Amino acid sequence: MSSPTNFNYHSDRMLIGAVLIGDIIIAILTFLLFCRHMPGIYHDDAIRQTITVSIMLYFACTYRNGVVLHRRRASTHLIVMRVMSNMFKFTILSVLLFTIGDFWHMEPSRYALCMLTMTVLISIYRVLVRRIVVAWRRKPNHVHNVVIVGSSENAAELYKEVMETATLGYNVNGYFDDERNPLFPEKATYLGKPEDVLEYLKKHPEVHEVYCCLPSKRSAEILPIIHYCMQNFLHFFSMPNVRNYVHHRMHFTMFGNVACMSLYNEPLSRVENRFIKRAFDIIVSLIFLCTLFPFILLLVGIVTKITMPGPIFFRQKRTGLDGKDFYCLKFRSMKVNKDADTVQATLNDPRKTKWGNIMRKTNLDEMPQFINVLLGQMSIVGPRPHMVKQTNDYSKIIDYYMVRHLIKPGITGWSQVTGFRGETKEIYQMEGRVRGDIWYMEHWTVWLDIYIMYKTVANVVQGDKNAY
Repeated sequence: MSSPTNFNYHSDRMLIGAVLIGDIIIAILTFLLFCRHMPGIYHDDAIRQTITVSIMLYFACTYRNGVVLHRRRASTHLIVMRVMSNMFKFTILSVLLFTIGDFWHMEPSRYALCMLTMTVLISIYRVLVRRIVVAWRRKPNHVHNVVIVGSSENAAELYKEVMETATLGYNVNGYFDDERNPLFPEKATYLGKPEDVLEYLKKHPEVHEVYCCLPSKRSAEILPIIHYCMQNFLHFFSMPNVRNYVHHRMHFTMFGNVACMSLYNEPLSRVENRFIKRAFDIIVSLIFLCTLFPFILLLVGIVTKITMPGPIFFRQKRTGLDGKDFYCLKFRSMKVNKDADTVQATLNDPRKTKWGNIMRKTNLDEMPQFINVLLGQMSIVGPRPHMVKQTNDYSKIIDYYMVRHLIKPGITGWSQVTGFRGETKEIYQMEGRVRGDIWYMEHWTVWLDIYIMYKTVANVVQGDKNAY
């Protein structure tokens, strides 16, 4: 029996490598096409040097999680968004490198068109490869047969995932356990007890993989199965059962030779992603503060002084990154009052003025927070920072509430554009906001930030009933 090709996204490095090589070929051909009819004379050596450096830079931008088409539920949208994210990082870094290193490069307009063309062609290429992979996996002779040993909640969840996702190309022959387990559906085949595994594998050479959920205290039963798999070209997977105490998706990681399970997958835990997000924040906030903000400040300042006494700006202590407090800046939309730092604004709050209502509905009151962004206390997109009192109260009654502080707070956020903006009268509203914040933290991309910014503006134009 020959060893099967494993298309599980954790180990399918050959497919990822092939996809990246295809990307590079498309990129080189596109680059040469745009160079062909350029005015002036350019040395071939200079062009070759630029291409070589570009290839290295592209690999640096895509070698980690740059390819997703092999994953079990990689939609066309996800594939294209990942290509756009890769190309955005590549374009920014290549422009910086070519400028600083004085490499030969195209003029900005031509280079921008070249990058856009590459993005479209690579997206089409990857979508086509995805369809080929799915078709390949669905062929009967390419299906991977697996058996499950043990029947914990993890095992039942694995069975469900495998059997309900045809694009995986897997089939579960059945499961072994001390007795039939009601966690599995009736159609799942009960193959016997764990001591029957070796005999079954000897009689069924069509099995490719074994997933073991037995606890470590039963190592005397597990080791013979591992040894048999190693000697007979079978892939053995150990599945730690953490669902009996953590009902949350876990993420696998390695520290040297030590395997670890983490609760959250955080794209912003990587240095390169934090650099990209911070650079984006600085560029956008500087452009805004140097162009539109002076006019907004002048308008707000004049109207505020006419309509209500007191300062133009309002500083409120809020909880930021890693639970540290900072002073969040806003244009004052309420009369000066003693409850400003403890009581949340409500729909018909008597503390608000008519001008304050207008600012809140149009988000004008949030504009000074671009200063917080420039200072590094906030990001343009992220979980909305809460008053310190809210943090102290909700952290005691809502599970995972403090997780939202693992990234910088934002002027706007995913929860705010998906219906969880404004007053939180009931606990479920704050729980929904926290779930949205954690989802954003685990799915961050530059393009998601841009989409949230677009949705924020669109909601202002259309009118947000929760804006008060």
